Amino acid sequence: MRFVCFDQDRLGLLTADGIVDVTDRLGIDAKDPLVEYIQGDYDASEYADADPDYQREDVTVESPVQRPGKVVAAPLNYEKHIEEAIADRDITTDEWFSIKDKGYFLKAPSSVVGPDHGIELPFDDRRVDHEVELAFVMGEDVKDVSADEAWDSIFGYTILLDISVRGDQDRSNRKSYDTFTVIGPSVVTPDEIDDPQNLDMRLDLNGETRQEANTSDMVYTCADVVQYASIGATLEAGDVVTTGTPEGVSELNDGDVVDAEIEAVGSMTVDVTQRDVSFADVNVEKGGQ
Repeated sequence: MRFVCFDQDRLGLLTADGIVDVTDRLGIDAKDPLVEYIQGDYDASEYADADPDYQREDVTVESPVQRPGKVVAAPLNYEKHIEEAIADRDITTDEWFSIKDKGYFLKAPSSVVGPDHGIELPFDDRRVDHEVELAFVMGEDVKDVSADEAWDSIFGYTILLDISVRGDQDRSNRKSYDTFTVIGPSVVTPDEIDDPQNLDMRLDLNGETRQEANTSDMVYTCADVVQYASIGATLEAGDVVTTGTPEGVSELNDGDVVDAEIEAVGSMTVDVTQRDVSFADVNVEKGGQ
């Protein structure tokens, strides 16, 4: 099944013909309906073949999870992107890191939006880059889970755009601006995907392919990331975990259109707009008593 959140608090099944609204059919009344579904005793499978209630273009598609408790992100998880980052920063391999060396990082839940919301660039004088990633939503709470067991704790897979301001600030700061975590359009349950570690993925910027890879190129698998993250923190049902981006990261500008696609997971089109704010003009004064 392909779960989609739309029009703020509606839960649906995304089919080839449209969206089947299961919110009232299942008796779900929650601001984060997919999390309610995951945590509750619900089964939407009987509605998978129902006639659609809406066409995709007639609704606003939100992030499948509105406000995850955590967004856990793996850094530099594709070999060619590691090489790309090293070359861009003019540093040695020993100075860089992977999840094994330095762990994961967190993105603010408030940075999460759906594909129809779009990306908003916060400054007109700072470079902001796109990163397309395979992400997934946790289906249960796990702690100290093994990689073999981790697969069973995943509720479903989705596309995530990890947007990043370049600079010297802390990574979680640079990646947690509003609209910097675009998730969607749906969450696809594992039975719909033969092998999450063998999926073609692509990002086009204004019609030009910038990122193209296969998830088999990951250094650490989805399950490896869950295993590592669960050592330090309990991963909870509804948390979003994202697995890193391949090479081809490039700059976003006002008016750009991003098309992202992952095989068997789906595709989304996201518009980019620019705020009229300059980072150089931001004046942060010291306070205190």
